This record gives sequence, C-alpha cells and structure tokens, in this order.
Amino acid sequence: MKLSKPNPRISIRVRLGLGGGGGGGGGGDSIHLGKTSASGYKWRLVIAYEGTRYSGWQYQQSPPTIQCIVEKALTRATKLEREDLYLVGASRTDTGVHAWGQVAHFLTPFNYDGLESIHAALNGLLPPDIRVREISPAVPEFHARFSAKSKIYHYKIYNDAVMDPFLRHYVYHSVYKLNTLAMREAAKHFTGKHDFSAFVNASHNDRSPNPVKNIIRFDVNEMGALLQLEVEGSGFLYRQVRNMVALLLQIGREAIPPNIVPWILATRDRKELAKYALSAPPHGLCLMSVKYNEEHLQLPSGCPATSHGRHHTVRKCKLPFY
Repeated sequence: MKLSKPNPRISIRVRLGLGGGGGGGGGGDSIHLGKTSASGYKWRLVIAYEGTRYSGWQYQQSPPTIQCIVEKALTRATKLEREDLYLVGASRTDTGVHAWGQVAHFLTPFNYDGLESIHAALNGLLPPDIRVREISPAVPEFHARFSAKSKIYHYKIYNDAVMDPFLRHYVYHSVYKLNTLAMREAAKHFTGKHDFSAFVNASHNDRSPNPVKNIIRFDVNEMGALLQLEVEGSGFLYRQVRNMVALLLQIGREAIPPNIVPWILATRDRKELAKYALSAPPHGLCLMSVKYNEEHLQLPSGCPATSHGRHHTVRKCKLPFY
C-alpha cells in the first residue's frame, strides 16, 4: 500500500489496512494522500436498489435504510468513519420506493489509482438488492442533491384483470380499466411551474419549504397491459409524485374529469386532494435518473477513470466435458 504525505488541511481519520483480506477491503487499488481541497477527494455513485425491504433512503439504523446499508459498506471498504465519508443522496426516496439511477457522493482524504477494485468491493459488501452501478471522481463543486438539474421518476401500473405475479413487487395493479386518453389530458395540466402545496403530505412539508416546482414533462405510455407514467421535474415535494399518480388513476377510472387538476392545484390545499384520491402505493414508483449540468459531470484531473464494473473472463475451463 503506497501512502504519500498526508494533507495537513484534512482532519479525516484513516485506519490502515485498506488492501487487506476478508470481504471488506478495497482490493488492489493503491491510494495516496494528496490535496484537491480542504475536504479531500469527492466521488460520485450511481446506485440501483429494490426498495421493498427498506425504509427509504434517509439514514436510520432500524428499520434499515438504503443510506445506512451503503454507508456500512463504504466504511468497511475505505476504513473511514461514517461522519468522515459525508454520504449525500440526490433523492430521499420513501419506504418501498425503488431506484435505478439514485446518485450520491462521498468524500475521502486520499485518491485512488483505479476504481474497479473499490467498485467490486462495495458490491461484494452490499446485499443483492442494492448495487453500485457506477463510481466516478467528481469535481469539488458537484453536490448530489443541490447540483441536480432535474429528476425522472417512473410509476408503473398493470392494467389487466389478472396481475402478472412476476411484476407484483414493482408494478401497481389496477383492476379498473383505465382511460389513458383522459389520463394524458390530465397529465398535461401538471406540466410547467406550479405551487404543488395540494400534492404534498402536510406533516412533511418542511422537507422543502418552497412548494413551487417545475414539471418538465409528464408522459403516459402504454406497453400492452403495462402503463408507464414518466414524470421529469426540477424537484419534488414529499409524496408529490405518488399523489399526482393517485389523482390520474381516479381520472383514468372516469370517476372525475381531467380538468379537476388545475382546480386542485389552485386550492393549494392538501385536504381538497384527499376528497378525491389517496397516495398511490410506493412499490410502483422508481427513481430512474438524476440530471446535472455538464460542468458538474466533468472528471477532475489527476483522478482515475469512471468504473462501470468489470467483466470476468474464463481462461481455462475447469469442468470436464461429458
């Protein structure tokens, strides 16, 4: 293990043994202490997870959350303390919500020569329902949450009399035949900049003090029995997406007309929405991706290339032929 002189401006504690045995080491990646800023080196993660077993992203130990599990893997792989890693996620997904493109960042006082080994170590430490899809160096100005330009969520609905059992953990089942034309018409009313106070859970409104959000697009796509609602916005309030979906479901069932959307928006009152719809279940929702400006995605100089994982190759067949 090659370690150069520590940066005196960095007060992060490092326990030696990074390359070691067991399942928690960083593998063959050598590290060297250096200086890019007072906070050390910053790394960007793209994480996928099945949220069924977890109480959302935000850190808590019991019941476990995604952030808690990822931090435990990082502390073992880097030999740093949790408070030194400063892991931050782009979106605080709720209990039971899934993600394909959650983005997070963490800090280290050292640089890596390569990221494939630490990437493999993290996925070796994580449970199979959480995967780090990508790890890359990040510029000091990058922040997983505050640098986000927009986020894309998908909500999936199985619209048939009999549910596909293989999709039950990821898709909401609607036994009512949905009018997709009415749902598309209603979804258009959500696009643009609006005050979404009527679509936020009142007890958690403190998560985002500004209720004005910009919805860039809201598409309703049919794929056989599967309906995929795709919404992209500058940001979302607590349970906003699930509340919007719940209202679209009621419109699709033809219980209420599409033009009720601008009326409920104008009330800015969550109680008005509750008269027509409750939140859609969490398991149909998935965070697909987080978008950033190009300058925030530039790779800093002197850092290793992005790791997308590595393939293993078989050089010699160890099984006999029969």
